[in-house]
Amino acid sequence: MSFNVCKSINEIDNYFVDDSNNRGEHNSRNLLNAFFSDSNCSSDEDNIISGFILLISMFNDINDENIDSGKLVEYGILWLSYKLNQKTQNGTTKLNDFYTKHMEINNCYKENIAKSTGNNSKINKDVIEKKIKSMNIDIKDISNYYDPFKSLCNVYSELDPKETQCKTCLENAGEFFEKYEKHKNALDITKGDSYSQLWFSLLKDYKIFENKYSVKCASILLGVSYKYSLFGFRKRSQKQHLREMLKK
Repeated sequence: MSFNVCKSINEIDNYFVDDSNNRGEHNSRNLLNAFFSDSNCSSDEDNIISGFILLISMFNDINDENIDSGKLVEYGILWLSYKLNQKTQNGTTKLNDFYTKHMEINNCYKENIAKSTGNNSKINKDVIEKKIKSMNIDIKDISNYYDPFKSLCNVYSELDPKETQCKTCLENAGEFFEKYEKHKNALDITKGDSYSQLWFSLLKDYKIFENKYSVKCASILLGVSYKYSLFGFRKRSQKQHLREMLKK
């Protein structure tokens, strides 16, 4: 993860808001028409698929980041799944099945992915397909990872990418840990390795942030650790209180 990756996600999120009255500049249809002017992608599903392609294209334009292409596709998949779960009836569909039935044969997808990626691009159609087919997870379940992911993204967004100067990232870092812990506790480990891989991937991104900014952001990281330890302590205290009540 990086400042520029999160900047791209925040920019495209501005155009895919859940506001039926938003028909002005920050409207997904206006954005997609500007980039894919000759495409006829009118449904919510087509709009979201096109938004995913545009996000991948934006990731391809980030030349100064040393991030694996599969990792960038993973970020795009988190966004795609979250938006599909919000806007369509595909929540209980596995991502790989959705790709086979709704993307791979979709003219809107085939036309736009060819324009936005190429064999020489960091991310191309083959990289996307390989990553999607490795994730045998329901779209709804993948979308649950987006909330902690976005909190972590906000932490990166609040840092100066050149000077590594900390701003107001304590609150978002604390939110990430709370959402991460909540999601981890609800994780059904019987569902397969793909679930735990996404889970560990989020934690790895935080650890990278922690290592990179450990000196400049020492006060922030200490604050996060303190807040997180209190969060864990509150949970333990609540459980102890419940046990004492049951004994009575």
